[in-house]
Amino acid sequence: MEWLAATPPVVALLVAVLTRNVYWALGAAILLSETLLAAMNPAMGLLASIDRGAHVFSDGGNTRILLFCLIIGALIAYLERAKAFEAMVAWLSRSGMVNGPRQAGFITAFSGVLIFVETNVSLLATGLLGQRLFDRVSLSRARLAYIIDSTCAPVSVLILLNGWGAFILGLLAANGVDAPLSVMAKSIPLNAYALLTLALVFYVVFSNRTFGPMRAADAAARAAPEPDPVADSPEGSVWAFVLPMMILVGGSIGFMAWTGGGNILAGSGSKSILWAVCLATVAAFLLLARKATHRGDLVETGFKGMGDLLPAVAIIFLALALGDSLKALGTGAFIAQLASAMPYNWAIPAVLFIAASITSFTTGTSWGTYGILVPLAIPLAVGADVPLPLVLAAVLGGGVFGDHCSPISDTTIIASLASGCDHLEHVRTQIPYAMLAGAGAVVFYLVAGLLS
Repeated sequence: MEWLAATPPVVALLVAVLTRNVYWALGAAILLSETLLAAMNPAMGLLASIDRGAHVFSDGGNTRILLFCLIIGALIAYLERAKAFEAMVAWLSRSGMVNGPRQAGFITAFSGVLIFVETNVSLLATGLLGQRLFDRVSLSRARLAYIIDSTCAPVSVLILLNGWGAFILGLLAANGVDAPLSVMAKSIPLNAYALLTLALVFYVVFSNRTFGPMRAADAAARAAPEPDPVADSPEGSVWAFVLPMMILVGGSIGFMAWTGGGNILAGSGSKSILWAVCLATVAAFLLLARKATHRGDLVETGFKGMGDLLPAVAIIFLALALGDSLKALGTGAFIAQLASAMPYNWAIPAVLFIAASITSFTTGTSWGTYGILVPLAIPLAVGADVPLPLVLAAVLGGGVFGDHCSPISDTTIIASLASGCDHLEHVRTQIPYAMLAGAGAVVFYLVAGLLS
């Protein structure tokens, strides 16, 4: 009956595909796992599931991750209140570099790289800037939607000083990985889909060439009449963005070096990121508090920002609880035992990339995909003697790839809204680029699996 230990993550995958609801998927997997632990007693399994959720907070690292994801919501709210994102992208626009399509595309893509703190904020900020820039140089909104969507999400899984990084650190720690920060850092250069996607974006920007349905959209934009010029003069200050971001990035790196005794990769990622985001949020708060018009409701603004991230925090919470439950059930040991007997271990990274792509495509969420597949990927990698960073990179990249192709993905929808592009047109014009990068990633993981 040992095979029953593998059923909770399988159930999570099935529920995710059938309902397209990651909350139901993770919740069902936790309930099944706890029911199995309770000798097939569903009533006791339900009570144990509640206790398992409470047990998440018994680990300091888990609690710090959840706090980070709440507090970063307050930081984002303060930056939005200060019009910091608008000021930053407007400053880039006024820099004198926007003289044609290449410059407009570069500034938009560079802004997507620069605003890495939260994907949706990056999409909205760069989309609003890009609308003005792209209209000036007669580029299509479909190209704008592609550039911001294919920049912001890949950057989020490459520059992991954000909620994505905290979440992944928590998943690795919850599933028994030693030195999770080191594993996560080593996965960055192996994230083939994210790197290939960024390379394609900048190829489009600098070559000013497109293919597939996007070429027709660009031709239609060139034939449209030129819009009236719009002034870029937001009320916000560039420093309202730069100072908190310097504290967030510099503080994270500095604290990791401090907690690691001089070795960044040996430091405590959860402590460092939490400390840094707290200091950055205080800085953003104080910058706003200088103006009397902002002082009355700054606390309420912070709580509202935290509330906006509660859905993401709920996914993280459920994923951490599932990882803890599967560890108690022995799922990892069972899967590792199966993996050690697999004849084609070299195919595991590519298979996980495809599995993550399908899961993300059907559910519309990368975060939920990671919560479901990371607990499976870790024991597979250990049992098959495949490098853990390679397997982690495959899952992370696959989640983003599925998001880019999915019409129900929240990031895809927000990219369409932020760029003023028809949603189905954005999906249709982006898929050829995503498929090209995805095919390249599959080849990379097959070759890497053979060589590892």
